[in-house]
Amino acid sequence: MHGADHSRFRKKHDFVPDFSHAERRTRVVIGITAAMMVVEIVAGLMSHSMALLADGWHMSTHVLAFLITAAAYYFSRTQAGNARFSFGTGKIGVLGGFTSAIVLAIVAFLMAGESVHRLFTPLEIHFNEAIGIACLGLLVNLGCAVLLAERHHEEECGSAQEPDLNLRAAYMHVLADAFTSVLAISALTGGKFFGWGWLDPVVGIVGSAVVFSWSYTLIRATGGILLDRTPPSSELPEEIRRAVESDGDSIITDLHVWQVGIGKFAAMVSIVAHEPKSCDSYRALLRGYRELVHVTIETHHCPEDHAPAASA
Repeated sequence: MHGADHSRFRKKHDFVPDFSHAERRTRVVIGITAAMMVVEIVAGLMSHSMALLADGWHMSTHVLAFLITAAAYYFSRTQAGNARFSFGTGKIGVLGGFTSAIVLAIVAFLMAGESVHRLFTPLEIHFNEAIGIACLGLLVNLGCAVLLAERHHEEECGSAQEPDLNLRAAYMHVLADAFTSVLAISALTGGKFFGWGWLDPVVGIVGSAVVFSWSYTLIRATGGILLDRTPPSSELPEEIRRAVESDGDSIITDLHVWQVGIGKFAAMVSIVAHEPKSCDSYRALLRGYRELVHVTIETHHCPEDHAPAASA
């Protein structure tokens, strides 16, 4: 078969689901958030409200985060067939989510710093204007949350039902904005009717702590994938081991399982046996695992006595 066309045997590495719907919704959210960002920042500066200004700052950084989300979708889609991405472009969306989480953490620190400053150096707050703008910001945030809250984690992605972390990052940015809007309204209302001017910066500090905890959770989820860490909840490595060693002769001596996309995994398996099967035979044992999209198997003959229990 020398010189024949073997292109049909080449392994494809396009493991990215269709995220076109989420990409379109993200673009709509970018436009809405950018418009509201300008309104809140201007109103916060004019009314001297730290809570309202913090909400506007949130929106400015969230616009950047949404742009990262949209860019990740675009490059993941347009570069899906690029052979230079060894295992496809599934991690581009994860990288976008990780970057957005870093931005969210930076915003939390900025919120905390400015809130502490305002706590010791208070300014007169124009409560009526600030409350009105904060309520408008909350409505915008809730509308954007509805746009992004599609059940992306229920898309077909094998047996491992995992969320689109890129869209999840954008959704958490919207939730952070909605949360700070609620806090701002509460603080401004307390200041207007009870004279609790200190409540405005205190609420900013509390909000920054909650937002940072959200960003930390997302950083852990995305960072583990970027570092090729097998999810702690995944039983796939043990299931692979049980399937391969079920014949009583084969032993897995080296096993690597890592995530290459949303709910998509690759594996490298080294097997030692007295009578090794063909690689296709071992692959047949793993065909029931739909989330396992790329498997590399190597086999070695062992002339010595061994038992599968020894691999433990």
